[in-house]
Amino acid sequence: MTQKMAVHEAQIARDVSETSVKREGQFYLIWRQLRKKKSAIVSGIILLILIVVAIFAPHIAPYDPLAISPIDTLEPPGKKYLLGTDHLGRDILSRLIFGARISLRLGIMSVGIAGIVGVLLGLLAGYYGGWLDSIIMRFMDILLAFPGILLALGVVAVLGPGITNVMIAVGVSSIPTFTRLVRGSVLAIKEMEHIQAARIVGCGHTRIIFLHILPNVIAPSIVVATLGIAGAILAGAGLSFLGVGAQPPIPEWGLMVNEGRRYLRIAWWVTTIPGIVIMATVLAANILGDGLRDAIDPRLRM
Repeated sequence: MTQKMAVHEAQIARDVSETSVKREGQFYLIWRQLRKKKSAIVSGIILLILIVVAIFAPHIAPYDPLAISPIDTLEPPGKKYLLGTDHLGRDILSRLIFGARISLRLGIMSVGIAGIVGVLLGLLAGYYGGWLDSIIMRFMDILLAFPGILLALGVVAVLGPGITNVMIAVGVSSIPTFTRLVRGSVLAIKEMEHIQAARIVGCGHTRIIFLHILPNVIAPSIVVATLGIAGAILAGAGLSFLGVGAQPPIPEWGLMVNEGRRYLRIAWWVTTIPGIVIMATVLAANILGDGLRDAIDPRLRM
């Protein structure tokens, strides 16, 4: 009996080793395919630049984003203020630079909340099945019955306005996407030979889930997360525009669009420039997500 167990354990070790090698080869293949997508690479560079700008905002911004200058109200773009000023004389460029911190943090944290909770629920539902699967997926169906922005508004209405609550609200509205994706992947993965072999040699459920199944659902989850960041930034800006997200005088992009809409006819730059920045950021994240999806899905590879 002991000899049989040793043989099975050796087989598991070989399977795990082969799976690791295949995974490394898979990641190299994904990178090689992604490099062919020039638009995805450019989008990734744009997002990287935006992250660097957000990190070093205090050293890059030419002015204090909260400093009011009544004498410079609604100044058009020029040498002194490259992107002009708003109705309080605040430099729009500086506010956009500091706003990148808020928008990126909102997008990343919201997707982080959705990803952690959604992946965990998807793993449990797909692996154990039965009544646990039914309960989790019926709850996901309830969340999916509400439009994302409406569900986020409901959560913010309960928790109150503010950046932190917006992160939670957007994250909660995105949980079903991760849960359904991971559950579907787990249903296929748990029937593979190396998972069955792990059960035979006595590996516990926790070990199987987190060491053998989880690594196989990371790649598609990354794609969804990349696309989710774009949606989270857009949703956060929308909530701030409606007045339930960031509150004045915080330099948040959606709030900047809202503050400038009253002066759109006489000072187009106050609203238009933050709107263009939101559009460019969301577009870059979506293009990068599409490139990752095409690189990961073998059916879409050229």
